[in-house]
Amino acid sequence: MSAPTHLRPLPPGPSAPRARARAGTGAGTRLHWWALALPALAFGLLLLLLLAGSGEAHAATGEVSGLVQVAEQVLRAVG
Repeated sequence: MSAPTHLRPLPPGPSAPRARARAGTGAGTRLHWWALALPALAFGLLLLLLLAGSGEAHAATGEVSGLVQVAEQVLRAVG
């Protein structure tokens, strides 16, 4: 079944000076959910790296870094 193809006419718009004055207010600007979630996630991951102490060199001693320990704890808690 096909949808109707006729459209309703739009109501008359605001006058031109008002429309130009409102154009700079950002009334039509919206952010997507990921525009805030992705930077927050990246910040959280970088903070986790900083708190885990991944800057310490453990390669010569064979010790496990703090980041690996935190990741193992998270995986144990989730799984």
